[in-house]
Amino acid sequence: MLFSTAFAQAGGAPPAGFDLMAFVPLILIFVVFYFLLIRPQQQKAKEHKAMIEALRRGDRVVTAGGIVGTVTRVGGSDDEISLEIADGVRVRVIRSTIAAVLAKTEPAKSSSRADKAEKGGDKAAS
Repeated sequence: MLFSTAFAQAGGAPPAGFDLMAFVPLILIFVVFYFLLIRPQQQKAKEHKAMIEALRRGDRVVTAGGIVGTVTRVGGSDDEISLEIADGVRVRVIRSTIAAVLAKTEPAKSSSRADKAEKGGDKAAS
């Protein structure tokens, strides 16, 4: 009989208006999830995309399957690259399966006159 008196004291109907304070915990949970889960995942995906776009011939990489190899061909339009995993053994893999770059190679030297002029190596410009 203790419960019936407690309910009787509360009395009245529930409030009819919109209660913003009821949604504050849900909003806070979403904000915490965004900063702890969603945003770091987006940044990681952006870094992975930049790493894949920067792949060059001669880079030593690891695939998501754990295969270690050296990049021998990077296709411009297609989504495949060629890896040499042993002497004379080449496999084609999809770019997005590259998990990490172990060693980067130096960019190839360009011999065009436009690149020399940009670097200031053109004697006629001075």
